[in-house]
Amino acid sequence: MTVTIKDAAGIEGMRRAGRLASEVLDYLGPFVQAGVSTNELDRLAHDYIVGVQQAIPAPLNYAPGGYAPYPKSICTSVNQVICHGIPNDKPLKRGDIVNIDVTVIKDGWHGDTSRMFVVGATAPAALRLCTITYEAMYKGIERVRPGARLGDIGHAIQQHAEAAGYSVVREFCGHGIGQQFHEEPQVLHYGRPGTGMALQAGMTFTIEPMINQGRREIREMGDGWTIATKDRSLSAQWEHTVLCTESGFEILTLSAGSPPPPSANAGRQA
Repeated sequence: MTVTIKDAAGIEGMRRAGRLASEVLDYLGPFVQAGVSTNELDRLAHDYIVGVQQAIPAPLNYAPGGYAPYPKSICTSVNQVICHGIPNDKPLKRGDIVNIDVTVIKDGWHGDTSRMFVVGATAPAALRLCTITYEAMYKGIERVRPGARLGDIGHAIQQHAEAAGYSVVREFCGHGIGQQFHEEPQVLHYGRPGTGMALQAGMTFTIEPMINQGRREIREMGDGWTIATKDRSLSAQWEHTVLCTESGFEILTLSAGSPPPPSANAGRQA
């Protein structure tokens, strides 16, 4: 699969899909409470995407080679789950952290984003993990510009996470996105500056670091999709879809409820 460079019409399609994906997270936020199951969040998301946005939830029945079809419309990864958590009937409890990952298809274009949510009063160590991961994502995004290398993005993320005492998951990465859910290039969240593919204006891809409180090793659960930390430590992830512009970057997955960019001193005192 080759890298696709989006023209003006494609970029506009990506903007629309990205905004809709982010608006799903805006809508779900008030429902992320103790006692609510992730299955209920999935139902709410599905009905909103299909009924209100007139869009398609990309994860539902998604079946890349070697995988059984994914059975839900969103991914919900709670506490030690790193990614691809399948919604279920277990209620969320106070103190949980949960990543909700949404991808919508609108007029053939994909918008892909995820956020961390905290359920009620949450331990400072868990909040710090979420904050540092958010900062790390932005450290990577800020490296995007024509001529920069993919390794510049990965290095910025890895340096920030590891300086805070965390580890970076290496088995899963960001990816090109457009009229296909997953395109080239792969966007690693670790690496060396000046290495990897050079970025070009018109490229669209996700930056979605998965950062573990403990070691970086993973384990695959029996459902064939859910990935968790091997040492059962907490994990956090944030994701945006990004456009490389002629002069830098544009985040395509922003909406009224998106958290603001981190401040320069965020996360240092937690």
